[in-house]
Amino acid sequence: MTRLDTNRLAEYTAPVHSDLEAFDARLHDYLRGDSPLISSIARHLLKSRGKRIRPAFLFLTSRAADNFTEHSVDASLAVELIHTATLLHDDVVDESDLRRGQETVNYKWKNLISVLMGDYIFAKAFRIMADANSLELIDAIARATERVSIGELRQIEETHNYTLSEDEYFEIIADKTASLFSVSCESGPILAGRDTAERQRFGDFGENIGTAFQVADDLLDFIGDPKETGKELGVDTLSGYVTLPLIYSLKSVNEASGREIIKNLKNGNGEETFEEIYSFVEEQGGLDYTSRRATELSERALESIVSVGPSDYYESLINLIRYTVARAS
Repeated sequence: MTRLDTNRLAEYTAPVHSDLEAFDARLHDYLRGDSPLISSIARHLLKSRGKRIRPAFLFLTSRAADNFTEHSVDASLAVELIHTATLLHDDVVDESDLRRGQETVNYKWKNLISVLMGDYIFAKAFRIMADANSLELIDAIARATERVSIGELRQIEETHNYTLSEDEYFEIIADKTASLFSVSCESGPILAGRDTAERQRFGDFGENIGTAFQVADDLLDFIGDPKETGKELGVDTLSGYVTLPLIYSLKSVNEASGREIIKNLKNGNGEETFEEIYSFVEEQGGLDYTSRRATELSERALESIVSVGPSDYYESLINLIRYTVARAS
């Protein structure tokens, strides 16, 4: 997931600033480590912490709907630690050298260390969930974690599959990315003891937001500013990840034209190939279509919680959602 503007995020998450501070303090405590090596890796990870987007959504939705409890920070920590663990494993799979502008754990140490540190962080996450004393929360987060694994495996399986359908693409990103957004937003109703319908509404909200977020990220592979996104244009496309802009564009041309584009993707590499693919996707309307789909998903998300009364928290949710989608417009 690409980087977000820190100042904008601070503005849109201001109503839950104290919650995010509590999250940061607890995260440092949990990652202090049980050995010198773990402590060293934890310090490295904390230097390049993410933008806490999932905790922000958990806190904003919980506060907006009066679902915040003493265990809300625990839930946010569990979800974010699981996300961090998946990133450590992803970097091994992708053989990445950098993440968020600094060396990855697998590059700085080695693959084995990165995998085992990911396992350690997974274990920490489930210990935190046990402290919340909610079997429903444990079940929901465990199911979301399972979905992440399925999505990651599906993405690897479908690499270079240029016949991937739009529906299959959305299934993959729903599991890989949206699942943790969904359980973040569902955590409030779970911990507050709300009914199934309330859980479903907020889960659907998070599902649509997470999907919109990933669609916007995939669009940024074509149009993002490398200084803002932290990676060069076309990295995902040239690595064989088949995303919505390309899926839509290939579907829009005849079979012969599609075969020519696919041939270039398989045989070419580097800037020249990407420029050709970019021109093709732009001409076929793939960029505009992807932008529209991200906006539609975000608006659908807001419809899920339209009954939530007006508040600073709800207003911040609206602004945060529209910003995360607009960054790829």
